[in-house]
Amino acid sequence: MRKSFKQLLICTSLTVLALGGCTQKDPEAAGNPSAASSVQMMELNKDLVPLKAEDDYRSAYEIFVYSFADSDHDGIGDLQGVISKLDYIEDLGFSEIWLMPVCPSPTYHKYDVTDYKAIDPEYGTMDDFDQLISECKKRNIEVIVDLVLNHTSTSHEWFTQAHEYLKELPDDWGASADYCPYFDYYNFTRDAGDGYSPLADTNWYYEARFWSEMPDLNLDSEKVRSEFSDIMKFWLDHGVHGFRLDAVTSYYTGNNERNIEFLDWLVHEGKRIDPSCYFVAEGWTDRKTFAMYYQSGIDSMFDFSFANNDGVIAQVVKGYDAKAYGESQVREQELFSSYSENYINAPFYTNHDMARSAGYYPDDDGSKVKTAMAMNLFMSGNAFVYYGEELGMKGSGRDENKRAPMYWSSDPEAQGMCSGPIDMEEVTMIYPSYEESKDDPLSIYNYVKQALKIRNSFPSISHGNVEVAYDLCHDRICAYTKEYENEKVLIVWNLGGAKADTDLSSMAEFNTLKAVLNTNEEKITLDGNTLSMPAWSVAVIGME
Repeated sequence: MRKSFKQLLICTSLTVLALGGCTQKDPEAAGNPSAASSVQMMELNKDLVPLKAEDDYRSAYEIFVYSFADSDHDGIGDLQGVISKLDYIEDLGFSEIWLMPVCPSPTYHKYDVTDYKAIDPEYGTMDDFDQLISECKKRNIEVIVDLVLNHTSTSHEWFTQAHEYLKELPDDWGASADYCPYFDYYNFTRDAGDGYSPLADTNWYYEARFWSEMPDLNLDSEKVRSEFSDIMKFWLDHGVHGFRLDAVTSYYTGNNERNIEFLDWLVHEGKRIDPSCYFVAEGWTDRKTFAMYYQSGIDSMFDFSFANNDGVIAQVVKGYDAKAYGESQVREQELFSSYSENYINAPFYTNHDMARSAGYYPDDDGSKVKTAMAMNLFMSGNAFVYYGEELGMKGSGRDENKRAPMYWSSDPEAQGMCSGPIDMEEVTMIYPSYEESKDDPLSIYNYVKQALKIRNSFPSISHGNVEVAYDLCHDRICAYTKEYENEKVLIVWNLGGAKADTDLSSMAEFNTLKAVLNTNEEKITLDGNTLSMPAWSVAVIGME
């Protein structure tokens, strides 16, 4: 794997040399991107003061530990590797980390747990985890962990004991949880049916909707619920801030009402244990459906309507009506609040199950990738970014490709580099590694860093509701206001490939450029009421 990854990195280096959109423009800026006055955002944004995150409207970074950073040179990422990169995460501007599953598991992705109260030995020890939590708290970074409770591994003790019991049970006997409590933990039946797998050496079947090695749990069982109450307490006692909930729409297949009912129990149980416990859930379905899950009292649902290659962000970047970006946010504000006044949206653009965004836009010089990242980060709520997206990493096709090694360096043997999943195909990167990007003021990395700085400096961006400024919207221009407490800003996007002017006369009270994001060296100007914006740029305008 190291050899094949090295081959793809050589190809990447050649590709990078051919691209102009993300390479060093100003020789004087080498080694210090903030010194590059030729890139307007570096100069104008330099005095912004990011505020300390004190609630759950944060900026979150999703980490697949296996592929993130390797501390012991075995090719597999680990918790000590994550610890070694906390300064990187903090410096980018993230105030929360979502760790994909870290519990013991027979698979590389670890979504089939064998022990809910331990750390997979590939990743380290519980002491390593406790150290990670401690180091994160020093940086005001909260940690949430994946809680996979739809299913376990067939190697989990609960399942193996139930299996042994059913193997020994005479065919003419009825099974009973009185003799084996774990029989009640899963959905066993003697009738074959859709979504059920045969139990080896028996005449029984068990529900396993995702994969035969992932048996579904019986979430109606009071014993199973008690187990998960205890499991949540275990991790909360170890300092986690909360949980990312996997596959909540699959708890009871095809039954949203029962899913919501169970989620209501889970959320309230977690908050009984720790009132500050934060929950964010994956409900990969349409907006109208996942919005209903806010009835449960959950803090956040991942906003799938803006994500992926066919979501609102990508569609607008590809040419769909620019103002749809603002209008879609308004519609979902109204929808989500109809179910819960206390909802916190969880916008995201890509994750570990989706093709990476650098592959969405053929012939892009990096401008579209950058702008789309900012569109995600400028949404209200707890905004999530998948590791490596800040570098423009690629990866599509099989899941392993979407979880390729974090691109720290073009040298696959460099400190911290991982080998990646065993079945990963060669993934040809088209943008530079972190090592090559960090000092380039026009890199995707520095653009995302600036976007996070702006988000973290204006509470109205992370907390405020959108109100579309229709008088200003035209062609590829989307404009809207956001307001929170005593702060109100006008945000104007040029979501097209040509320079555009906008007349601000109807909103003349917005008269000062507060922050900008540029994808090239051309500058945004505000001359009187005329706002001039180069291609693929965004302006945050305030009132003086």
